[in-house]
Amino acid sequence: MAKLIYSTITSLDCFVEDSDGGFDWAEPDEEVFSFVNQLERTIGTYLFGRRMYETMAYWETEPTQPDQAAVANEFAEMWRAADKIVYSTTLTTTRSAKTTIEREFKPDVIAKFKSTAPLDVAIGGSTLASLALKAGLVDEIQLFLTPVVVGAGKRAFPDTHLPLTLLEERRFASGVIFLRFECAT
Repeated sequence: MAKLIYSTITSLDCFVEDSDGGFDWAEPDEEVFSFVNQLERTIGTYLFGRRMYETMAYWETEPTQPDQAAVANEFAEMWRAADKIVYSTTLTTTRSAKTTIEREFKPDVIAKFKSTAPLDVAIGGSTLASLALKAGLVDEIQLFLTPVVVGAGKRAFPDTHLPLTLLEERRFASGVIFLRFECAT
């Protein structure tokens, strides 16, 4: 059975965007990006909300270039190889291959999908992830804490009680801290 993994980069106060919708403070350096790529190798399908999909669709058309960091080229190749499901009531077309649009997030459909998926499933976008967390579908949270406090913005987690078990931690030279948790069911 595949795991459903919520992986996100947040500020120290657990915002994924600041109050202006910006997240430039979250751009990973090469060391962190390389580690992200290691984690992404197990992902066969991405589940995205519309806004996160529109941000990530950059990787569909970003050409791999010799002068671009190797970690960025590697991520772009993994992105293109994965299936993508976008949950949106407004999108009519996609900007990437291997992408479908679903109008409604249905927990029972996701549970069934997890039971048959050959590779792990990643969920991106805090709004969509909140639905999956509240439904008890998320198996693992991968949290990259960035050494910045933004004070307000879009929260990474819903207002709900989430019992977690710490599985792994790692510190990077940039001050980013990686925490991997198992979600209690």
